Amino acid sequence: MSDTHWQSPAPSQPSPAAAGEEDLSVDAESVQLMLRVKDGDVRAFEKLVELHQNIVIGTVTRMLGNVEDAHDIAQQTFLRVWKSAPRYEPTAKFTTWLFTIARNLVFNETRKRSRRKEVSIEPETEDDNPRQFADHTVPGPDELAQQEELEVALDKAIAALPEKQRLAVILRRHQELPYEQICDILKMSLPAVKSLLFRARTELRKQLASHLGEDIAA
Repeated sequence: MSDTHWQSPAPSQPSPAAAGEEDLSVDAESVQLMLRVKDGDVRAFEKLVELHQNIVIGTVTRMLGNVEDAHDIAQQTFLRVWKSAPRYEPTAKFTTWLFTIARNLVFNETRKRSRRKEVSIEPETEDDNPRQFADHTVPGPDELAQQEELEVALDKAIAALPEKQRLAVILRRHQELPYEQICDILKMSLPAVKSLLFRARTELRKQLASHLGEDIAA
């Protein structure tokens, strides 16, 4: 299968997942599809892309702050999935393996940007707005403008985090992955991941204090 001829199919609607746990039936289906891809089944590969491209694009968009770049990284991710298929073994959840590939590509891209000093912190499109990071709700429809302002500020604050903190926050808060899976993706111990997220939350609360009405010194 040639890199230049493959194009991703139209995005499918993301299926809802229970908070804090992965849809095991989807993961089991993904493993079976991947085993067919390992045997060269192109249709199975296309189905795999349909199942997972939205979550990959959403995660990468939040990491890079740019939808166009996110689509490019997502395509690279799935091309690597195709190329790696002959060596695939279902020793972990499929999404752990998939996010590890995406993580490596995203980290490579952020390092390139850092060298060019062109890291983007543009907010996402309306469709990609993440959920509020902290458990602070903005009351009433009259406060919609404040909520939108908070979401933009949150996007920028997340984009400014160090890359591992940023990815950990996105995987935990937006993709609702369990700590253990984040550990596998980041290749870190559970205490290290919890410490990483604690530092990220501390920094985000500091950056968003004026929007959340918090006294950080308290």
